[in-house]
Amino acid sequence: MKSSALLSGAAKAASYNMLLQLALRMTTFVLNAFILRYISKDLLGIVNVRLTLLYSTTLFLAKEAFDRACLSKSEERDWRQVINLLWCTFPIALIWCGSLGYIWLYVLDNPDSTSSITGYTAGVICYSMSTAIEVLAEPLFVVGQSFLFVKLKVVLLGISQGIKCILTVFLVLMQPQWGIINFSIAQLVSSIVYVTLYHGYFAHYILKNKKDDDFPLKSIRDMYPRIIPNKPFIDLHMASLTWSFFKQSFLKQILTEGEKYIMTFFDVLSFADQGIYDVINNLGSLAARFVFLPIEESSYLFFSQILTRGSPAHKQSQDSLRLCASVLGVLLKAVSLIGAIILVFGYSNAYLALHLYGGEILSTGSGPLLLRWYCLYVLFIAVNGTTEAFVFAAMSKEEVDKYNKKMLLFSGLFLFSSWLLTSLIGSVGFILANCLNMVARIIHSLYFISEYFHNTTYHPLYGVVPCLPVVFSLIVSLLVTSISEMLFCTSTSSILYKVIHIVVSGACLLFVLATTYFKEQRLVQIVKEQLFKHKTDKSR
Repeated sequence: MKSSALLSGAAKAASYNMLLQLALRMTTFVLNAFILRYISKDLLGIVNVRLTLLYSTTLFLAKEAFDRACLSKSEERDWRQVINLLWCTFPIALIWCGSLGYIWLYVLDNPDSTSSITGYTAGVICYSMSTAIEVLAEPLFVVGQSFLFVKLKVVLLGISQGIKCILTVFLVLMQPQWGIINFSIAQLVSSIVYVTLYHGYFAHYILKNKKDDDFPLKSIRDMYPRIIPNKPFIDLHMASLTWSFFKQSFLKQILTEGEKYIMTFFDVLSFADQGIYDVINNLGSLAARFVFLPIEESSYLFFSQILTRGSPAHKQSQDSLRLCASVLGVLLKAVSLIGAIILVFGYSNAYLALHLYGGEILSTGSGPLLLRWYCLYVLFIAVNGTTEAFVFAAMSKEEVDKYNKKMLLFSGLFLFSSWLLTSLIGSVGFILANCLNMVARIIHSLYFISEYFHNTTYHPLYGVVPCLPVVFSLIVSLLVTSISEMLFCTSTSSILYKVIHIVVSGACLLFVLATTYFKEQRLVQIVKEQLFKHKTDKSR
């Protein structure tokens, strides 16, 4: 393939993957809003935390390293050996299914004996089996990714997950007494559909494109393992690379799912609290993913194109340096302001938002308190994302390597603080540990930025905090909406009272936005320029 075609295909694949992630998250969001009214908190925790962790851990350990190794570019690879190596994921998945399934059944507390929820044993078996089933599509998945079948992954995974969601809702409505069994059936059916679609698609493609010389699979038999005359069964170099990736992936998985591992293995929360925390975490992260992540990615792209990586400030183009300092200052003020607005109005609308989304299962107990603390965490996420975007664009390779080692330290401290704080104060401890982790990273980034611009005339960190009138409007809004929530948003409040609180919150939000518009003229002007530019670009 030509490099231009590869670049274009990679860009399309990235776009489709982002679309897929958005669609899956929105689907999950809507699905949870529906089924939360028909299941218990304990069931929510068992399915969304413990069984989902079993599935994701087994699947990650069985296939992640193979994905990374076999997708690596190599001119000399024999696709027959690659296919053989990828089929090794099936016995490996069976080994992990058996090992982790044993731990989930006989080492961890069995909910069948400690709660009113039944079907846990069947759930562990089904979620484990779904992993072993899904890796049967692994060879074809890698072939599809390597040859830039850009829509394939999105369409097939979208269909299988859509069927899973629909089947889950149907079973929960029709047979609510089945509990875990409903989710287990939907999980198994989804995995079977996923594998069937992959094998059916490639069988059809091979039969239709037998004369395609570039495609390595010439017959349906080539989709499966086979003995290769005068060659090893697998590519030994690629197998060694797979082992190297596995050692890296193992640590990555622990850090990625750290909270769920602490919940599962250290028994710091009840199943009910685990379920509520998981929903709050997913709900609260929507702002971070849909508002701040695009800003972070765009910022990194901008800074990396303007700055010469690894060069100190005095060696950069002064025009580029001035532009970077200006943009960084404006971005930090913008994300800080957005994060502060989310904190103020999220704090005073937490109960109502959870009641509307999930009913009393979320709005009673620790749910509102968790969401209020999560709003503070969102503010830290906003600032950290923008500061690290600049830091990673400006750092040299050596500095990035050193920072990666620091990240391991930050992650280790996060896991320890999560365990300690959660043991002391419950599920809020997870959010506080996340906040501490973000604060440590923000301090590191601010120190780097301060040192970077130290010997220049530019000070992007000055003026980051919104002006005094805007801060005053936020404080007043927090007080007014908090009092409104206490008066009008209780478990016994009528719909009219809740509407009054919404009107009060809306009026306060308009007050904050109006103050920002008139007092943050420079920020408003830049936003107007970007919006106008975006509309102009779209019209061309």
